[in-house]
Amino acid sequence: MTTMRVASDLAAVMVPIGYAGAALAAIFAIVAAVAIIRGAGGLAGGAVGLWIVGALMSVAASFGQDWTPLILACGSLVAMLIVGAIVRAIVNAAGDGRVDRAAEDALPKAVPASKAPTAPTSKPALSKTGPATASVAIVR
Repeated sequence: MTTMRVASDLAAVMVPIGYAGAALAAIFAIVAAVAIIRGAGGLAGGAVGLWIVGALMSVAASFGQDWTPLILACGSLVAMLIVGAIVRAIVNAAGDGRVDRAAEDALPKAVPASKAPTAPTSKPALSKTGPATASVAIVR
């Protein structure tokens, strides 16, 4: 087989992998936008981390001189990050953020240290055979 034939066969395999990677990258970019809108930093970080994998897969299409998947993958992340940030700003400005009143009501209220009841404490008896801080027998 000639070099051109091998390159053509490889391009026939790599270009579809690149398009699949671009599709995955677009899906993860949408997940990142939703995570930014919800304010879930961990989910946004994970989605962008997986987007990187999809973007690297889309680079495979460049073997066949097809740069469209990489451009679509990068464009989708940029667009979704901008959309997520704008919608998050609108939600914050409207004051319709998440309210965790049930979680606040379920927690016990803190008591100031000056008003806390003092419980009598007893001191542990020290052994006369060794130091009080030794938890393991020391062999000399």
